[in-house]
Amino acid sequence: MLVRDHTQAAQEFLGASDWEFAAGDTLQASEKLWGAAAHAIMAVAEQRGLEHGTHRALVNAARTIADAVGSELIRAEMRLGISAAQHFHSNFYNRTMEPEDIEYDRPLVHRYVALMLALLE
Repeated sequence: MLVRDHTQAAQEFLGASDWEFAAGDTLQASEKLWGAAAHAIMAVAEQRGLEHGTHRALVNAARTIADAVGSELIRAEMRLGISAAQHFHSNFYNRTMEPEDIEYDRPLVHRYVALMLALLE
């Protein structure tokens, strides 16, 4: 996929996750939040020539990208965001998140996707 395709997928998954949460399907919404974060990472990783073909490589790329950001505050936000996104990914498979965790972590993933996509040239 091209950078623009990953960017578009990230944005579409964010919107779809909001719709799924509103409809009460927290499992599908959780996976779509993870998908949004993953595609945002893929877009930036693709542009920077970073490996992102496996789950581990994707997370490593996310950390590499965050480490390259000049602001310590933004780096911290990005680390929180990828962690929250991984919680949603796990929630899809294992129902690990409580409703209050979902409400707290959702904005973190939205912010993470925005931060990642803002790094695109």
